[in-house]
Amino acid sequence: MKNKLKEQAGTCLKFFLLTGIFIAAAIVFFSCQKSREQVFLKIGLPEEPRSMNIWLGTDANSRKILSLIYQPLFRRDPETLQMLPWLARENPIFDKKALTYTVKLRQAKWSDGSDFTSQDVLFTRRLFLDFKIPRYYSSWKIIKKIEAPDAHTIVFHLNGPSAIFMSRIMTAPIVSKKEWGKVAKEALRKKDSLRALQDHSVKMPIGTGPFAMVEYKKGTYIHMQKNPYFFGKGMKIGNHLLGPNVDDLLFSLYSTSEVAISALKNGNIDFYWWDIQPDYIKILKEQDNIDLYFNKKSALYYLGFNLRKPPFNDKVLRQVVATVINKEFILTRILQNFGTSMHSIVPSGNNLWYNPDVKKYGYGKDQDQRIKLSHEMLKKAGYSWEIPPVTEEGKIVKPSDIRLPSGKKMDKFIILTPLADYDPKRAFTGIMIQEWLRELGLPAFAESMDFNSLLDTVKGEREFDAFVMGYGKLGLDTDYLRSFFYSKNDVPQGLNMSGYNNPEFDRLADIQRTLIDTEKRKKIIWQMQKILSEDIPYLPLYNPHIIEAVFNKRFKGWLSKVDGIGNMWSLCVVKPK
Repeated sequence: MKNKLKEQAGTCLKFFLLTGIFIAAAIVFFSCQKSREQVFLKIGLPEEPRSMNIWLGTDANSRKILSLIYQPLFRRDPETLQMLPWLARENPIFDKKALTYTVKLRQAKWSDGSDFTSQDVLFTRRLFLDFKIPRYYSSWKIIKKIEAPDAHTIVFHLNGPSAIFMSRIMTAPIVSKKEWGKVAKEALRKKDSLRALQDHSVKMPIGTGPFAMVEYKKGTYIHMQKNPYFFGKGMKIGNHLLGPNVDDLLFSLYSTSEVAISALKNGNIDFYWWDIQPDYIKILKEQDNIDLYFNKKSALYYLGFNLRKPPFNDKVLRQVVATVINKEFILTRILQNFGTSMHSIVPSGNNLWYNPDVKKYGYGKDQDQRIKLSHEMLKKAGYSWEIPPVTEEGKIVKPSDIRLPSGKKMDKFIILTPLADYDPKRAFTGIMIQEWLRELGLPAFAESMDFNSLLDTVKGEREFDAFVMGYGKLGLDTDYLRSFFYSKNDVPQGLNMSGYNNPEFDRLADIQRTLIDTEKRKKIIWQMQKILSEDIPYLPLYNPHIIEAVFNKRFKGWLSKVDGIGNMWSLCVVKPK
């Protein structure tokens, strides 16, 4: 009997031991599952990416994904904006006499495990030139030839000194010869070779970046995992220790901002990778589980003039318009203080090149003072009215139509803007400019139109008076000043939309392109900004903040920079709480 009881007790003990082990194992398993879930970073996107083919996917949402896959030789530090070696191992060695840059490459691998070598760089350059790939072809023409002495050394031979070598050449994405070699060869046989290259379907892009594609379900989600071959893992570049510190990225697609904001508030996503509209700010500020980030953009929103014909071929009139426009009103009432007023074509957030000493027309004056000052400027230049906007006693009144210095009444002119559905800020700004100009007797009429039609009117037909437009993402290298205002670019579909022609500006624009010394180039860039602020082919108006929101319960360490926290650096350093 005793033996039987002992046997039963032993069986029970084994049962409880096994049960305890099972429960412990279950706890460990589910804890691991929970831990695993914590490093699954969920991001919302506002639209379907156009393509995973890097030569076609040039829209904002495609670039977000592709920027985590394809990498450049150098990348800008998010804080200082200085160039840092990325796929390059160290800063290039410049031979001033030979006009060569020697670049040493890191021992990196592609996401398929194959070696990244100098042959990939040579192949990428050949691709740019053979297919005349937009955004890269014109810049890479400054390269006379490239040599590869070994698998991890590249020597760039330049046609002449170039200030844009680092900012344009060294920041271009490098692609795998293994992935694109056969595709390029077949595309070159086609009549429209570029289109053939862009039409190539890419499902699993091969890159050297921190993440690699796992699955893309059109219209629903994109799943990425950290690239086990990422060269930067555990490396300190600049002041940033790189991860990635998350295993997976899950990008979900949202048809409207309202749905995405709701998902963010509920913790269904950790970050909505899009600019939050001010209407949502108050709601999000009330949420303890939401953090808001406000950053400057590298952007320009402006009033452009047609300098090819009256009335805006008169510089004084353009300066008057700059004086009477109330940028503080635009900032406080239209942008709701989520932005900054602009006085230079270069945004103030671009601390490498921004000149703070340009003319600030009407700055610090109230509207009555603006009108009085503008009236004096017009009167001095020969403009007149039957009833002027300011009486001899200094009282502001409703004026009659203004007369040109010739005595003829000024013809009515149109200020074109995008439709309010497309951009309410620009549409409302156009209406306010109309009202401010009418206070001086100027026959201004704001007219909104479809954006593509507006662009064709301004760039193609070039039949316009003035327009309100913007560049939502300017490059950080200010060579765009040359592109926008160089006289030779005043052609149909050219970037010089205003028809600006100033030989001194052209001369400086050419000089700055050849200056490798940053400080010398900066002095020229500052001069160019001063000339533009005097001549006003474009009147800079405002630069809205980029406003972003994150669900703060699971992750920390988002890295702010010009253009926001949505960037490759953030996704390399953000980590679970």
